[in-house]
Amino acid sequence: MVLNLARMALTDGHEVFVVSEANGPMWDQLPKGVQKIKIPELVRRISPFKDFITMIKLKRYYWIYRPDVVHLHSSKIGILGRLVFPKRKVVYTIHGFDSIRVAFRKFLPLEKLLKNRAVSIVSVSEYDYRHLLDEGITENVSVIYNGVSDEKRNLLSQGTSVVAFDSLKALHEAGCFVILTIARLTPPKRFDLFCDIAQMYLNDDVRFVWIGNQHLVGDVPSNVLCMGEISDAYLALRYASLYLLPSNYEGMPMSILEALSFGMPVLASDVGGITEVLNSRNGYALKNDPLLFAEKIRWYKDNPVEYAHSSQEARRTYEESYTVEVMYRRYKALYGHINTRF
Repeated sequence: MVLNLARMALTDGHEVFVVSEANGPMWDQLPKGVQKIKIPELVRRISPFKDFITMIKLKRYYWIYRPDVVHLHSSKIGILGRLVFPKRKVVYTIHGFDSIRVAFRKFLPLEKLLKNRAVSIVSVSEYDYRHLLDEGITENVSVIYNGVSDEKRNLLSQGTSVVAFDSLKALHEAGCFVILTIARLTPPKRFDLFCDIAQMYLNDDVRFVWIGNQHLVGDVPSNVLCMGEISDAYLALRYASLYLLPSNYEGMPMSILEALSFGMPVLASDVGGITEVLNSRNGYALKNDPLLFAEKIRWYKDNPVEYAHSSQEARRTYEESYTVEVMYRRYKALYGHINTRF
């Protein structure tokens, strides 16, 4: 999301500064023209000393560059940034409120304490919006859906091929029905559920592919392929038949929007804002029951006409609501309330 907002703002003639931790592959993907500011002390975990140094550096950079808008992403920098920057300049996007409200509820009092330290708090789903209101975070709260680039169109125009996906391409060309998941292999992402679903298709030409595991994974069903971490993982969507996202909680997952942009039906857990995207015509939001997921996979596999209709609806949903252009227009309008130069 940050990459896309930065690219659009540059194209629109604005200066863009990105401040983040020192390491990480995303730095290399920022478009040329973005001014990069790396803070080694900025880490995900709570570290009083490093957090204090980070706040000092944030304040220093603010006075050097005098930004018109400060857009904060994620809960950690959302806390530090709201403590440092002037309220009148701050937009804070919450990428999945359940990560605080449910998973790390001990941080909820901080969110409530700082609820008035931003000119705008943005939720990425109506689901999060309702729960923010339920928790008493009610002022200057709005909803802006995430948007993703139209990589399918880019692939068609460029003919891009990635060696890392040769094994996946081979499955596709062999006529296998490929179920793809792109996610970190962490407990909330329910790899166990993924394997339980795969176990039901051991005797079929169905393959389950997971991209995003950091380490080798053993003791999985024979029809499961774990490909590890791969740059530009969304390119694998061109070789998949169905996108699957099992999870305990989500905000508005970028990966399912990418799948829709490829015209791919989606099966995902009925959590967070997923039900706002999947409408039974472009995919299904389901309870975390392997039998329910397996039933829908069978339905898509055995009904090619219905699959084609769902694929068309997936693409239509993306084009109408989840493009980068739609997202940027809404954020640009929001920025305009802060500074009339936008």
